[in-house]
Amino acid sequence: MPNKACKFRLYPTPAQKILLAKTFGCVRLVYNHWLDRKISQYKEDQTALSYTSCAKELAVLKKTEEYAFLKEVDSISLQQSLRHLDQAFQNFFKRPGTGFPRFKSKRNRKNSYSTVCVNQNILLSDGCLKLPKIGPVKVKQHRKIPASYVLKSVTVSQSPSGKYHASILFEYENQVPERKPHTFLGLDFSMNGLYKDSEGNEAEYPKYYRKWEKKLEREQRKLSHMQKGSRNWEKQRIKVARLHEKVANQRKDFLHKRSREIVNAYDCVCIEDLDMKAMARSLHFGKSVHDNGWGMFTTFLKYKLEDQGKQLIRIDKWYPSSQTCSVCGYKNTGTKDLGMREWDCPNCKSHHDRDLNAAINIRNEGMRLISA
Repeated sequence: MPNKACKFRLYPTPAQKILLAKTFGCVRLVYNHWLDRKISQYKEDQTALSYTSCAKELAVLKKTEEYAFLKEVDSISLQQSLRHLDQAFQNFFKRPGTGFPRFKSKRNRKNSYSTVCVNQNILLSDGCLKLPKIGPVKVKQHRKIPASYVLKSVTVSQSPSGKYHASILFEYENQVPERKPHTFLGLDFSMNGLYKDSEGNEAEYPKYYRKWEKKLEREQRKLSHMQKGSRNWEKQRIKVARLHEKVANQRKDFLHKRSREIVNAYDCVCIEDLDMKAMARSLHFGKSVHDNGWGMFTTFLKYKLEDQGKQLIRIDKWYPSSQTCSVCGYKNTGTKDLGMREWDCPNCKSHHDRDLNAAINIRNEGMRLISA
C-alpha cells in the first residue's frame, strides 16, 4: 500500500515547547551515544552492533539513575533514533557515495524526532494532534484527511526560525488506474526561468533568492558583527532564519502551483535526467541552479502525476536535444556553444529558438520511448 505525507503547522504551549525540546535533546543523545558505541565496538574487535543489541542496551540504560530522565520522553522516539542510526550505517556500506554517519550537534538549530502510531497513541482530530508524552497540540489543518487514510507515523520538526511542524505519514489504498497518455509536454531546463516547454511557454520564475539577496547580505552582516550567544545575536539570528524561510516558502509555493497546472493539463511530461549537483558546483551557475529548485520541481511533478495515473518520462542526459533539428532531425554540433540562443538548420533552413527546439525534441523522444 502506498504512503502519503502531509505537513501541518503546530502551535504548542510554552509547557509543550519545553517537553518538545527535551525530546529533541534525548533523541540526539541516544543517537550520538550509540554512534560512539558502534565506532568503539568496531575498532575493538571488528564487529558491528545491531539495532536489537542497541535497543536492549537502551532499556538497561533507562533504568540507571544517571539516565532516568530518558523515561520522561516518548520511548518510541528513542527507538526510532536507533533505527535511523542503523539505517545510516546500512546506507554507508551499501550505497556508494553515502557519507559516514556524523554526530548530531546541539548547536544545530533544526531539530526533529519521529514516532510511530501504536494503539492509537497518536490522533489527529478537532484541530489538535495528540502526541505521546506531549498531549494534544494545536495544529493548523489546511486539508481534510480522507477516512480511508491510516495514520502510521509522525515526524515533529523545529525550523531554525523556531516554528514547529508535524509531517504525518498516512497509508492508503491506491486505486488509481494507469492512464494511456494522449497529451505530451516536453520541458527543457532553463537557468534563468526554470523551464521552457514544447508549447513555447516559459515558467517566468521570479528568482526569489536574487530578489532577497541584498537584504539577506545586510542582515547576515549585522549578525556577524554581534557577540555570539547574546540576546541581540539570537534576535538577529531568528531574523535571518525567517528571511531564508520566506525565500524557501515562496519557491515551494511557486513550484507547487506550476506543477499542478502542468499535471492538470497533460497526461505525460518529458524531462531530461540532468545532474543538478554537478551543475550546482559550477562557479557561474551555482546560485541560479539552487534558486530555481529544478530537483524539487521534478519531485512535485512526479508524485502529482502518479496520483492521477499519469507518467513522468526522464530522457537520458546525453541525448542531444539542443543540437538536433526538431523538423528534419539534422544534428548541428555548432550549437554546443551555450551562448547561441537561436540558430538556423543547415539542412532544412528552419529557424530555431534553442530552448523551444530542445523542449520539442525532449517531448518527441519521450513519445518514442512510450510507444517502444
